Amino acid sequence: MDVLWQLQGEPTHATRERCRADRERLVRQPMIALLNEVADTDPRYEDFSVWHYRTDSWWWQHQSAVIRLGRKIEIGLRFALDGLRVQGAWWYPDPGQVDMFRKAVASEGSGRELSAIVEDVRKKGYDISGDLMKRPPRGYPTNHTRTNLLRHRSLIAARPLGCEEWLHTPEAVDRVLSAAADLDALLMWLVRHVKRAA
Repeated sequence: MDVLWQLQGEPTHATRERCRADRERLVRQPMIALLNEVADTDPRYEDFSVWHYRTDSWWWQHQSAVIRLGRKIEIGLRFALDGLRVQGAWWYPDPGQVDMFRKAVASEGSGRELSAIVEDVRKKGYDISGDLMKRPPRGYPTNHTRTNLLRHRSLIAARPLGCEEWLHTPEAVDRVLSAAADLDALLMWLVRHVKRAA
């Protein structure tokens, strides 16, 4: 936390260089260790990346990582001064994925399943967002029962996990795994229905 405090605002190049070794050791490496522990519990979580700092201040102030579950479908983690945040996301879709998503949403069986999953995830405290069209897409009735889902061009469920003492203990692994379990039905639905572009 002390390292991130020093990097607030628009830190100078000299400040970044002074903090670089501590940031690597105290922020980035612990994120790598956390994701290695998570991957050890479930082979589905083995494909992960932990981002470097880049040139923008934001990347120095936030440590981000992703666990890839399918094409453009992932669990994202972000650590910053306000604590750890987790999200399940299907975003930046490949050509054809949005059409596949909409067909699955419009289909009675898979669409009702997703609607129930999204509601369950929302009840667990996750914010549901994504890139939304203002109107339902062409080819679908404006009064479709799942018109709000049809408007999505990406789908994200996110919530903060906090910044309490557990964050600095092995309990952090359990918290991340618990969040992954919350998101599992949503992400697996997406893997089944939109993981490959047409």
